[in-house]
Amino acid sequence: MRASADVWLVLPTYNEAQNLEGIVGAALAALPAGARILVVDDSSPDGTGRIAARLAAESDAIEVLHREVKQGLGPAYVAGFRHVIAAGADLIVQMDADFSHDPADLPRLLAAAVDADLVIGSRYVAGGSVADWGPIRRGISRAGSAYARRVLGVGTRDLTGGFKVIHRRVMEAVDLDSIASLGYAFQVELTYRAIKSGFRIAEVPITFRDRRIGQSKMTGGIVLEAALGVPRMRLRQP
Repeated sequence: MRASADVWLVLPTYNEAQNLEGIVGAALAALPAGARILVVDDSSPDGTGRIAARLAAESDAIEVLHREVKQGLGPAYVAGFRHVIAAGADLIVQMDADFSHDPADLPRLLAAAVDADLVIGSRYVAGGSVADWGPIRRGISRAGSAYARRVLGVGTRDLTGGFKVIHRRVMEAVDLDSIASLGYAFQVELTYRAIKSGFRIAEVPITFRDRRIGQSKMTGGIVLEAALGVPRMRLRQP
């Protein structure tokens, strides 16, 4: 990563009032000087949007994009990516707002972006791990990544990972507006499109932890969308 790169972290939120201030502060401390954070809030009923607005008023390094309707993780990320690209972002970081992804890992992911177009904080490469999950949830997660790898015919170990650093050129090449996935399948689709477009992918080992506070956003519908959506991704991709 060159020192002059414009780095933006896109942080989608829904009902993260108890986590937002902490994750924003920790991320700003770990990001390089001059980096900025965009909070994308889908009209959280718990007041997350109001907290984001206050943080943005207190710091020039923070912006907030208020969305009127909850449409899913994928559309929230696409709206955020469009916003930061228009603002001049060279490197776009994405991560969860619930401390599942450790902000202290940000410098390692950004360093890997020197030689890669898309960097994934990976649970499933050597040195990566998942903490706080029981064996059933671990098995489901590993099986989901293995299923996506097999169906799509790619070697990336953590296709479902949502901790990423992405160069602007990738975003401009993958046709964000045509990405169909609404939930966590969005993570698979974005990485798959980058691979098929010939971009270099790197996986950096991380420890993924269960959220500290609040409720998981994972539902049966999201799992079903991913299971059905992965084969469609391959059919749509030339």
